[in-house]
Amino acid sequence: MSKEIEDHRLFNQSGNQPFAEVLARHVSRRDVMRGGLSVAAASMLSFGGAAQALASNGSQKTPLTLAFEAVNGSRTDAVVVPEGYMAQVLVPWGTPLSAGDSWQPDQPMTAERQAASVGMHHDGMDAFPLDTDSASRRFILALNNEYIDQAALWAPQGGPTNADEGERPAEESRTEINAHGVTIVEVEKDASGQWAHVPGSRYNRRFTSATAMDLAGPVAGSDYVKTRFSPAGTQTRGTNNNCGHGITPWGTYIACEENWPNVFVHTGERFQDDARIGIPTERGRYAWETSAGDASEENDEFARFNITPRGERAEDDYRNEARTFGYQVEIDPYSDALAVKRTALGRFRHEGCWLGKLEAGQPIVYYSGHDARNEYVYKYVSDAAWDPADANRPGERYDRLAIGNKYMDNGTLYAARFHADGSGEWLPLTPDAQTRDGRTLAAALGLAENDLAGVIINTCDAADLMGATPMDRPEWATVDPASGEVYLTLTNNSQRSDSDSEPTFTNDGDEVAQVGVGYETAPTNAANPRANNGAGHIVRWRESRLPNAFSWEVFVFGAAADDAENLSGLTEMNQFASPDGLWFDERGDGQGILWIETDNGYEGVAEYTNDQVLAVVPGALDAISGTGPVVNNSNQQQLKRFAVGPNGCEVTGIFTTPDKTALFINIQHPSNWPADGSALIQDATVATSGQVRPRASTVVIQKRDGGPVGV
Repeated sequence: MSKEIEDHRLFNQSGNQPFAEVLARHVSRRDVMRGGLSVAAASMLSFGGAAQALASNGSQKTPLTLAFEAVNGSRTDAVVVPEGYMAQVLVPWGTPLSAGDSWQPDQPMTAERQAASVGMHHDGMDAFPLDTDSASRRFILALNNEYIDQAALWAPQGGPTNADEGERPAEESRTEINAHGVTIVEVEKDASGQWAHVPGSRYNRRFTSATAMDLAGPVAGSDYVKTRFSPAGTQTRGTNNNCGHGITPWGTYIACEENWPNVFVHTGERFQDDARIGIPTERGRYAWETSAGDASEENDEFARFNITPRGERAEDDYRNEARTFGYQVEIDPYSDALAVKRTALGRFRHEGCWLGKLEAGQPIVYYSGHDARNEYVYKYVSDAAWDPADANRPGERYDRLAIGNKYMDNGTLYAARFHADGSGEWLPLTPDAQTRDGRTLAAALGLAENDLAGVIINTCDAADLMGATPMDRPEWATVDPASGEVYLTLTNNSQRSDSDSEPTFTNDGDEVAQVGVGYETAPTNAANPRANNGAGHIVRWRESRLPNAFSWEVFVFGAAADDAENLSGLTEMNQFASPDGLWFDERGDGQGILWIETDNGYEGVAEYTNDQVLAVVPGALDAISGTGPVVNNSNQQQLKRFAVGPNGCEVTGIFTTPDKTALFINIQHPSNWPADGSALIQDATVATSGQVRPRASTVVIQKRDGGPVGV
């Protein structure tokens, strides 16, 4: 989630034991996890280099080494990269997708133009090869456009009309709707090493907050999602506030709907799920609903954002419109097929959709965090076992979404509970699951006996009732494809209390969640040990051989170098806060680079540097015993600052080309960048002179000698 659109309200009042309390107890027991386990237990539960050594019969590997000098912090209107590297701007907001069109700095934006151009505020992204031979120099880029900057969007007219009160002009609302969603665009590298998009490519297209999409999985066709637009409950329009992303092994992209509740409004008596997930009660974030009734309105394009019941039946109005949002959205970048919302993976504010370790004959696994204070971590496990025959065939056109039906429409959704001893368990969110007070989950939610669709609609309440662990804003995750270890950023939490001064509730205590209200207070716990955790931290876990079990530990704590509580011993050259984006960059031989991106508002770090990208090789960290995180005073020099973004930005979205010679990142909501508002190809490291109309952009970082980045 961008801090620009954070929702600071607390919706979780369940009384579940929060992660910080679990973590505080766990840190003091970390010596048990590191030093006291038997070899048999270690092979099942231990982490990192030790586990890899056991898996390879004790043979030692030469650790991968980061070969760049860490860069200093920066507070300039430019991207900063290490010596020997260069950075290039690619597909900034407003770039036309068709041939023969161009962008100008004073370009007025219309709904039609925006629908045919790159969307606003780039976030999660990934690459889809057109063939195996050219995969590192030509591919389809799928790119989330999370939200809008109204000041930049409407700069030529001096800002939006009636942003805070009154009716919004229909054309402005329509344009803003079209600035959200997903961009699909072909990009390629020329002989000189410069990247550019391919105008007019048959692959170029946009998905916006108005694009028709299919619903699939348990919720599709149920009474919960019937609307005037789709009386059968099988379709909806639009995807909104897509933050992180996912990919599938069959070659599709997953856009993850995060802060979507705030574009709706409900002025009447809300459903319990509306209240639990935070639907506004007075005015939507952009007040698109106020454009309803305009003479140009077609097919209730604005009316649907007001979900207050108005007719006798759900099919007469849009009371269920918000229930068609909050899902993982699967897109085939190679075809013109409709996108599909995969409801089996849960309904909440999805930060991402991270594929677990892929093994033939085993289920497909996806992880996702609910990016809000004191919310939960989820896992989806498919009923179908992975068949390598379903793997992607790059560039070919066939029904990839039919393969998605096989793996993503039938499975089990779980929520995570973290224990102080370093163990954890996955709690099933199924109608017959037993809640902490002995009822079935369906009964506790007030649903019919086998109503899986109702459980999915009420995912947050279901996790409350099952006793999941409230976390410090679980955001991006990434998976080491060799070991299966999962890394998760816990960005921050300014609304958590000290467990010594506030009541704490155990999972088997008398406190039971109330449906529709969520978690009211959040004392610290073992996995979230810091009250007022402004700097955030990263945890990692490994699935156990035991059913629905995992083991976990803290990987690194964010902090300012001069913080009294600098638990990872960070220095000026790697201090960071509010970790957000993550990506595990596999480099062969079971090793890889963990890239960390930040969305920082922590004063001790923000006054030294803008948001940044850091790199660490987990396999190069010394195994430790005793207490503390994996990155600590003995090895934190292995964590290096690789790049810094321009003023005002968040650095997000990340991947490398298969040959590792180009690292792609996104610069979201810069305040005064890039320097040249009209150039198609420009140097991202050139500082802006004067004031420009800011444009979120993708940035490609490469070595000047053409070698692999990072090493």
